[in-house]
Amino acid sequence: MARYKDYNYDQLKLLPISFSRQILPGTFEYTLSHIVDHELNLSAFDARFNNDETGAPAYAPAILLKIVLYACARGITSSREIEQCCRENVIFMALSADSQPHFTTIANFISSMREEIEPLFLEVLLICDEMDLIGKEMFAIDGCKLPSNASREWSGAKAELANKVGKMQGAIRYIMRKHREEDERGQPSEHRNKEAQQADTLRSQVKKIKAWLKDHDDKPGKNGGARKSNITDNDSAKMKTGHGVLQGYDGVAAVDARHQVVVHAAAFGEAPSYTAPGRAAQE
Repeated sequence: MARYKDYNYDQLKLLPISFSRQILPGTFEYTLSHIVDHELNLSAFDARFNNDETGAPAYAPAILLKIVLYACARGITSSREIEQCCRENVIFMALSADSQPHFTTIANFISSMREEIEPLFLEVLLICDEMDLIGKEMFAIDGCKLPSNASREWSGAKAELANKVGKMQGAIRYIMRKHREEDERGQPSEHRNKEAQQADTLRSQVKKIKAWLKDHDDKPGKNGGARKSNITDNDSAKMKTGHGVLQGYDGVAAVDARHQVVVHAAAFGEAPSYTAPGRAAQE
């Protein structure tokens, strides 16, 4: 009869961990940590805080930048997953010095990096150039469609959105007329509360669209016509993909051929004019 080693999940084992020894030379995390600590100028982040005299200490930008970049390199984009990794993954623990930032802190840091990210990207490219990682001979350009945090149902030209307002107002009038008729008959509908809530929602949406129409004009199209706007994210656009139409952006990146270093990246709220994505471009 076969015999197996005994095992027991109800046991405790204490392991002493030196976080500095978890970041080993030659690894991606070691390079990342070194560049953030010794090569990048993070002083631009200091302007975010005014807590030198009052207020709680903030998480160091270097710590947040390390865990966010390391997470992206591992295909992790959710701030909740990054928070979990900082509690459970020893490499994330080491990079964050076991500070365990909350996911809201991580999400706020990522979403507010708009002004600082471009100078940091340029600094990294200069470091890559100093290390002769950029060949400057062949660049591949490719793109992918990225959804925005906006519904395509809120898209349209000004005339279409104005027509949408008219339909919503007609629906509100219908609900109100129906309620008055039920009151006159003395037979209120059992769905009356739900319908009243629907009318309130429509009023709120009408107010939102009218405010947008007051302050915005149509986006000019290529042939002199109007492109569809979006009242939630007007920089985005409707785009065709292999999985249908989405409201979002076309993310385009240029990659150097020598070591696949990304030398430029941008997101456009319209489909690009090039016809062969992925085709190498020589300079």
